[in-house]
Amino acid sequence: MKNLFFTLLSFLVITITQAQILDPVKWKTSIEQKSDTEFLLKFDATIQKDWHFFSQFTPDGGSLPTVFIYNDTKGNYQLIGKTTESKYKKVYSEIFEVDEYMFEGSAQFSQLVKVTNPALKSIKVEVEYQACLEQCIQQFKNFEFQLPGRENVINTTQKEDTIPLVKDDIQEKLDNKLVKAKSNKVEKKEEQKGLWTIFILAFFSGFLALLTPCVFPMIPMTVSFFTKQSKDRAKGIKNAIIYGVSIIVIYVLLGSVIVAIFGPDSLNELSTSVTFNLVFFGLLVFFAASFLGAFEIVLPNSWANKVDRQADRGGIIGIFFMALALAIVSFSCTGPIVGTLIVEAASKGGIAPIVGMLGFSSAIALPFMLFALFPGWMNSLPKSGGWLNTVKVSLGFLELAFAFKFLSNADLVLQLHWFERETFLAIWIAVFGAWALYLFGKITLPHDSPLTHISVGRLFMGLFVLSFTIYMIPGLWGAPLKIISGFPPPLNYSESPTGIGSGGGGSTDTGALPKGAHSGPHGIIAFHDYENGLAYAKQINKPILLDFTGYACVNCRKMEDYVWSDKKILSILKNEVVLISLYVDDKKELAENEKYVSKETGKKIKTIGNKWSDFQITKYKANAQPYYLILDTNGNTISDEPASYDPDIDLYEKWLRDGISNSKK
Repeated sequence: MKNLFFTLLSFLVITITQAQILDPVKWKTSIEQKSDTEFLLKFDATIQKDWHFFSQFTPDGGSLPTVFIYNDTKGNYQLIGKTTESKYKKVYSEIFEVDEYMFEGSAQFSQLVKVTNPALKSIKVEVEYQACLEQCIQQFKNFEFQLPGRENVINTTQKEDTIPLVKDDIQEKLDNKLVKAKSNKVEKKEEQKGLWTIFILAFFSGFLALLTPCVFPMIPMTVSFFTKQSKDRAKGIKNAIIYGVSIIVIYVLLGSVIVAIFGPDSLNELSTSVTFNLVFFGLLVFFAASFLGAFEIVLPNSWANKVDRQADRGGIIGIFFMALALAIVSFSCTGPIVGTLIVEAASKGGIAPIVGMLGFSSAIALPFMLFALFPGWMNSLPKSGGWLNTVKVSLGFLELAFAFKFLSNADLVLQLHWFERETFLAIWIAVFGAWALYLFGKITLPHDSPLTHISVGRLFMGLFVLSFTIYMIPGLWGAPLKIISGFPPPLNYSESPTGIGSGGGGSTDTGALPKGAHSGPHGIIAFHDYENGLAYAKQINKPILLDFTGYACVNCRKMEDYVWSDKKILSILKNEVVLISLYVDDKKELAENEKYVSKETGKKIKTIGNKWSDFQITKYKANAQPYYLILDTNGNTISDEPASYDPDIDLYEKWLRDGISNSKK
């Protein structure tokens, strides 16, 4: 009896944990009457521990935003303003390379409506959202608000239109413990890559600005002025420190003004739009042309003259205007760098422009203060000369290369495929190749001094840039180029997604794909339709790897990038199974005769994503992605258990091998 009891208990736990419908967000709704015709619809979400879902305003290119759909086709009511939401958390996604806005713990939404039809009794609302932990779930909820006075109901708590969560308490605790350490580690890493990263990059940019012809010669002149014109050394040091602090204040004020004008969150929304990515592209090309010598960006001379007159006043105010004069006079060199920093910081949102200006100005100000404290150090400074223009031109090449990242962003958002990976890399190879030729003295530009020979330092820098240029060339044929990962478009956004002559465990003739197949990650033949994939598996008599996935599923991309790319795994996926990848967030509409109402959830199935999500729920009693199964050629499950997100390559290989071996029994 004891053995039988434990056998039944084990079977129950395995059944529950393997076939579970996850529902980590619980909703309650209420309605508040504001006037005879105006009502406030309220949505309160309680989120299970360690889970999160996304704001309506999370930037494009990342996870899916929450969407509220108000089903009024007859004009019975009007929406007053947009659906408002509670404060969200901003987290950088390394996979999608954008900030994502998410809710954890709880979230509140509200929408004010004005009823125009006196006979209207209720308002129906559909909510779509994506909830994530180690897996992501595409959720759809339907709510109906009874209008007060029509049904004598003032506050109604709605029942959720999904299957309730079925999950064993012990297993839930194990799941939470399993992901808690990973979640905390990711969050800490993301926080570290936030404002501190911006500060460090900005500080480095400020250091580069110091080495330009407009700033570098000012260091000894300014320090000598403070040390020689002051009555004593202590006074000179004090004035130099005030001068440095004034520089920091001026640039931080610039960053503060930008945040004040646009607002901390608007900056991010602007930077992720197509229009502003194109504007940023144009700005950076303009700045690059200035650095390369096409023209000088200068502020009006009258500004400098007025500031100089104020600087003659002496005292703290006079020193402040001296710092302002430096900022104005050196603008032709620092302006493009400051502009680029602001563009990049704006893409992070929040107070990033302020932090960026703090880092940049600190690097500018620090030498003036240090050389005032230790005047002897100035003897070790190199003399001004042609090398300063070389630094400026080199910054121009970097600006030009960086500009094309913004053009690429715009193309990716629109999915135009006009600026694919090969095009991006070809441009970068040309830009960095030209920079290498310039450093070797083979190209001369305006403002360059006559060159009889190149210095050893310039030679080493040229060799470094040339090596980087050569490193990028194999990327034209599909090499991953992990050093610059995140700058060029992803591998699958390419004229040849599988690469030319790429290996990795089997070759794929992309010119002769089976009917209905697509070239998937790493050149794997993939089907996006279940029936087409099943028919092909029968034809070649191979088992099926069924992959429930999503375009905006972070952990799906992680599995594809870090697990599927392994040579052992890739060989199996290319040669031993038929891959069927079903995207549950595919927004393409089904034909009218293919739409239906789910028998399992009662929800209307309108899109291809709805169809595959319902298929997963109905047949496999699961709704999380990624979700993997091994099937035989008749569509029967032969894997001992399903698999989900797990970056352990050896475990995933074992799971694949076990499932494939079952197909041979």
